[in-house]
Amino acid sequence: MGAARSDTRLGRLQERRSFLCRLTPDRALETLDEAAGFLEERGMLTRTPDSSLPSLFEACHEEPYAPDKPGFGQWPRTKWGWSFALARRPGVYATKVHHRSKTLYVSADVARLLDPIIRAEIERMREEDDWALVLDHLQAAGPSTSEDLRTELGLKPKELLAPLELCGTVVVRAIEPAEAGMVEGFEYARWDQIHTEAPPGDGTLDDLVVAAVRAAVVATEREVPRWFAWRWRFDANLVDRLVNEGRLERPEPGWVAAPASG
Repeated sequence: MGAARSDTRLGRLQERRSFLCRLTPDRALETLDEAAGFLEERGMLTRTPDSSLPSLFEACHEEPYAPDKPGFGQWPRTKWGWSFALARRPGVYATKVHHRSKTLYVSADVARLLDPIIRAEIERMREEDDWALVLDHLQAAGPSTSEDLRTELGLKPKELLAPLELCGTVVVRAIEPAEAGMVEGFEYARWDQIHTEAPPGDGTLDDLVVAAVRAAVVATEREVPRWFAWRWRFDANLVDRLVNEGRLERPEPGWVAAPASG
């Protein structure tokens, strides 16, 4: 995010974002408990930094595991296992509904905002025979490994599960993860098997976008439509409507913040 004078509204918000999103080394996360508290405070975290949303790994401020390698090599040298262990904490949900199927951790409060959207997506995805086959099997059998799905359904789970993960209907979780990163394997579960409460909601993105802007403190307006995978649910007038309703504000043209962020 570009520099701004701290005596402007935008500048003050950027300074506040730097503190709350732990963007400086003096605010580095030291323990998994701190990481869980960070998620509870912000409501949502991406795993790796790629937008204005706060990032788990960015807040670690640790050198990469393999600096000369892309992908997993750029994960923190000693804290990369947090990405699996955090997701098994009570009240923590790890989804792939961030854009391009990137991991997004959400707190229990934000999970309640996600729930009506994802339940609507379950019904939408069940209109396709192959996806309905996976969703119905998981509903009957419970959380299953990829080998279970291959054996029971005779299908290649990776090809079918990626779209289901992207829209949030299926969640992948590490089995018995250790803080250091060791896991027993991975299992797939329907969203409504891990978030059994069905809170009220109309399945729109309004509340979720407000929560996301609040998590980021301040963000460029152009990136907001790219935060979540449900591009078909994003109303082109959504941000304008939320600003008109007083739920978001524009500290300067092209920027958005939640009123409470300041």
